[in-house]
Amino acid sequence: MPSSARHPARRRRRFALFAQLVAVVVAVGAAVTVIAEGPGGHPGADRLAAEEISAPPPLVAGPLPPDPSPSAAVPSSPPPVLRVPGAVPSAGTGGFGYDTRSGPVLGRAGELRRYRVAVESGSAEDVTEFAQAVEVALAGPGSWVDSGRLRLQQVPGAAPRDFTVYLATARTAGRMCAKGGVDIRIDGRPYTSCRAPGQVIINLDRWRLSVPHFVSAGVPLTVYRTYVVNHEVGHQLGHRHERCPGAGRPAPVMMQQTLFLNGCRVNPWPYLNGRRYSGPAR
Repeated sequence: MPSSARHPARRRRRFALFAQLVAVVVAVGAAVTVIAEGPGGHPGADRLAAEEISAPPPLVAGPLPPDPSPSAAVPSSPPPVLRVPGAVPSAGTGGFGYDTRSGPVLGRAGELRRYRVAVESGSAEDVTEFAQAVEVALAGPGSWVDSGRLRLQQVPGAAPRDFTVYLATARTAGRMCAKGGVDIRIDGRPYTSCRAPGQVIINLDRWRLSVPHFVSAGVPLTVYRTYVVNHEVGHQLGHRHERCPGAGRPAPVMMQQTLFLNGCRVNPWPYLNGRRYSGPAR
C-alpha cells in the first residue's frame, strides 16, 4: 500500500493542528493592539462582577482600517469567537478522563519533559479537542520550546510523565489549587487557573468564557486559551509572575493577564521574534 494511504487519521490530525495554529497566529496579529482597561493592578471583585454584566466598549490602540472600496470588496470572514455561548458546568464528577494518544516531540533540542492531558467528567468538554489546543499552544512558534533547551511531548494517561494538564470545572479547580497551596478565588468563587506541583490546572470558566477585558476588547478566545496554557505551564517550568514593562508594550506571558493588563498589550507567547520576552519581576 502506498505510504500516503497508510495513515489518513494522522494526516487529518496534522492538518487540524496546522489549521488551529494558523488561527491562533492570525488571532494574535489582530489582538496585539489591544490595550489595558487602565491602571490599578488586581481588579476588585465588585469591578469584575460589574464587567461581567456590562462590558465597556472595545479598547483598541490606533485607528481602525478603512472599509474596502466596492471594487476591492471581498467576502467577509465570520467574527472571531470571543467566548463560548451557553451555561458552563460549575461542577463535575471530580474524576478525569485522559487522552490516550501520544503526541509529537515539540522543540528541536534540550531536555524532554512529558505531559499528559485530562478533562473532568461532567465538564461537557472533549479530551481530544482540549489536548489538540494544548499542543498548538505549546508548539508555537513562540512557545517555551523556542528556547532550544526544552522539548515537550504529550504521552498517554497511564504513561510516566513530568506533569499533567487538567481542564476542570471551577469547583474542582478551586479544590485542586487549594490543595496545592494556591487560592484562585475572587469574591468567594474560583476564578483563575493555577499550577500545583505536577499539575497545570485550567479553570473551565476561563477556558469557555475568557475574561471581561479580553472580551470587551474583541480578543479572540483562541488567544486567551493560548495565553493561559503558556502561563500555567510557565509556572510548571519554574517561572514566576512578571509585571508590565511599559505602557503600550506587549504583556509578558508570565504577567497575570487574566486579572489585568496595566497598559500592556495582550500577548500569549513567551518568545517574540525568536527571543525570550519578559518583564520586571513581580
